[in-house]
Amino acid sequence: MAAAGLRGVLWQRAAARLWAARAASAAPPGARAASEMSKDLMPGPYPRTPEERAAAAKKYNMRVEDYEPYPDDGFGYGDYPKLPNKSFHERDPWYQWDQPDMRHNWGEPMHWDFDMYIRNRVDTSPTPVPWHTMRKHFLIFLSTMLIMFGLGEIFPAYRPVGPKQYPFNDLYLERGGDPNKEPSVVTHYEI
Repeated sequence: MAAAGLRGVLWQRAAARLWAARAASAAPPGARAASEMSKDLMPGPYPRTPEERAAAAKKYNMRVEDYEPYPDDGFGYGDYPKLPNKSFHERDPWYQWDQPDMRHNWGEPMHWDFDMYIRNRVDTSPTPVPWHTMRKHFLIFLSTMLIMFGLGEIFPAYRPVGPKQYPFNDLYLERGGDPNKEPSVVTHYEI
């Protein structure tokens, strides 16, 4: 009993030492995650004066005329610029982007909801066919399919099937036939 208790205490000490060694070697002091934004890129307070607007526009590499912050409605956007709701599909695919999969250059501000507008999500580019034409084609297709399903329900089509064939005189005795009587002749079809 005492040996088991001693083993338990020793095991806990060894596990604590191993945990401390892993924690110490995991990251050097002062290191931060690679996914964090630096402090100069974090949104500051909402700009109230023209000087603050000019400083915020410079911070995000924008002209003062193009800079428009999100409204100060309590959602915490701060001085982050309100960019147009356009997907990355609308950007030039032949331009030499710094990050070609995102069609994004270094230092360029990203949309606040950029993950909604990346190339495998929503596409806001103008469609080559007008919406009323697409709707008309969809409704024609849908009505044609519904008519075909309705006709299929009214006039079902099945593959022709012959009667089930069994060996030994159509299993006459196994199906409860009289052993004293001769069964009727069963014609089997050649396939």
